[in-house]
Amino acid sequence: MARGRHIPIRTCVGCRGSTAKKELVRIVRTLEGRVEVDPTGKKPGRGAYICPNYQCWKEALRKERLAHALRTTLSPQDREALLAYAESFKEKVST
Repeated sequence: MARGRHIPIRTCVGCRGSTAKKELVRIVRTLEGRVEVDPTGKKPGRGAYICPNYQCWKEALRKERLAHALRTTLSPQDREALLAYAESFKEKVST
């Protein structure tokens, strides 16, 4: 019997829900220690996944879940940059 293609599943750091990897946004702590959004999902470094949903981003940043998953401390600049990126999801919901 033929099996379907394997779909990688990841857990959202914000809501703790599991979904397909390609439906989530990857955040990476690069080898240099910077924290940035990884739209390709292929940058080297430690990664964490968040739903493309403003509430999940707020929750992940508010409770330090993202910092814990990336095993780092988020600087105020990193936090502001990630919240600014999350604002794009907030606008999509309201339209």
